[in-house]
Amino acid sequence: MAVTGSTRTIWIIGATAVVSLGLGIGLSKFIVSPAEAAANAAPPEAGPITVPVEERELTNDIVMRGDAIYEDPVSITVETGDIGGPAVVTGQVPEVGSTIEAGTVILEVTGRPVILLTGDLPVYRTLRAGVSGPDVVQLRAALAALGISVGNATSNVYDASAAAAVRELYAKVGYPAPSAGPEAEAAVDAARAGVAAAQEQLAGARRALSQAGSAQVRAEADAALNTAKAQLADAQAAYAACVADPDPHPPCPTAEVVAAQGAVAVATEARRQAYNPDTSELRAAVTAAERAVSDAQKQLADAQAAVLTPLPASEVVYLATTPRRVDAVDVRRGAMIAGTPVMTVSGATLQIEGTLGLDDAELVTEGAPVVITLPDGTEVDGTVASVGTAEREGENGEGGGSADPTRRRIVVVPGELTEEQRWMLQGSNVRITIPVGSTDGAVMAVPVAAVSAGPGGEYRVEVLDEGASDTRLVVVRTGLAAGGFVEVTPVEGSLEIGDRVVVGIQASRDARDDEGDDEGDDEEDAEEPAEDAEG
Repeated sequence: MAVTGSTRTIWIIGATAVVSLGLGIGLSKFIVSPAEAAANAAPPEAGPITVPVEERELTNDIVMRGDAIYEDPVSITVETGDIGGPAVVTGQVPEVGSTIEAGTVILEVTGRPVILLTGDLPVYRTLRAGVSGPDVVQLRAALAALGISVGNATSNVYDASAAAAVRELYAKVGYPAPSAGPEAEAAVDAARAGVAAAQEQLAGARRALSQAGSAQVRAEADAALNTAKAQLADAQAAYAACVADPDPHPPCPTAEVVAAQGAVAVATEARRQAYNPDTSELRAAVTAAERAVSDAQKQLADAQAAVLTPLPASEVVYLATTPRRVDAVDVRRGAMIAGTPVMTVSGATLQIEGTLGLDDAELVTEGAPVVITLPDGTEVDGTVASVGTAEREGENGEGGGSADPTRRRIVVVPGELTEEQRWMLQGSNVRITIPVGSTDGAVMAVPVAAVSAGPGGEYRVEVLDEGASDTRLVVVRTGLAAGGFVEVTPVEGSLEIGDRVVVGIQASRDARDDEGDDEGDDEEDAEEPAEDAEG
């Protein structure tokens, strides 16, 4: 029979199929499925699972999250009522991110400084001589905190000592102290002149009083009386000679004798007063002069008080705590202000706030070190600043709710930060790791699974020595547990680094098969009642 092309093709295909079948049958003898490989594998021997005793440092951490913020944001407003004209910012505008401190100028308005001081009371008036109140006490405390002498620190009166302290404050910040004005200065000059005139009058009155009845006055009175008597004797002798003259002559004059007699009478009275003076008028004059001096001195004191250095309300602001960080500046040089905030500041310390449950919070103490994970994954050190009462969230998820007795508020302060890290951290929610327990260096440690409790309540580990078939028990004292490990110290028995302790038991394959058979029997037993029920 002739072989055509189509017949040849059929033979080739058939031969190829036969060869492929043979190869498949042959290769199938060398291919093993995973299930068959596992089934044909040698069964492991039953025995303990051991791990070596390690030497490591253990650390137990609490992890929380917190929001990074600057504390106590406050808007600063400058009083402008005392300026008496447009309140224009002329300089000293701070930069955002800068720090402002007590006793420094935070803004310049119309060429005058606005000085920051520490205090709770806001500015509500200009302090002048004679005014009193709690704001004066606050001023004294603020200046004393800057190292400025304030006299009686508890006095609530704005007096010369307070004014002197204010002058020193202005000297520190490099600005001239405020003045009471030229009219007040002129009043002081006039009052000083009045005091001088009154004191001169008093001195004259006192001199007149002191001279009354003095030895010199008495001596002068005696001399004047003797002179008057001598003149009277001369006049009388002349008159007698005239009368005794036998020659005719006009009548003898008596006027000189009469005048001399009057002079003697006056001198006699003067002598009497010199020895027994009446000083009532002189004393009255002294009293009047003293009163005039007192009045003049009071007028001078009032004038001097009026000219004491004041503290204008427009040149000072108070913040409860300082220093502060400038978060925002709302003015620029040349801008006018009128009762609106000029800047917003917050606490200079960047802090992170979060909460913990009571159990975890009891392990956290103030001053404890922490590790802060920044948004970019870098880690920086920090410190727990405070552990306090947490608040429940208010409506709409906002704060300001009531105290939450189930949680504690944890405040953390980061350590030294770069400016880039500071900006990255502000406003972020970050991870905080708080180590609440650690060993003092590397200690002997085993997995927690290696420790079991003995019949007497003691803790122990099971040790399998190298080459031994049996294990031995070692009583241990446990320490810090962290990260799945626990610190152990041998109490009864020997335990060293590298010894192998039992953490479990490796079952044999036969045992596993028996368990499987038992499970199968159980399943069959469970099926039989069903079959019986069906039958």
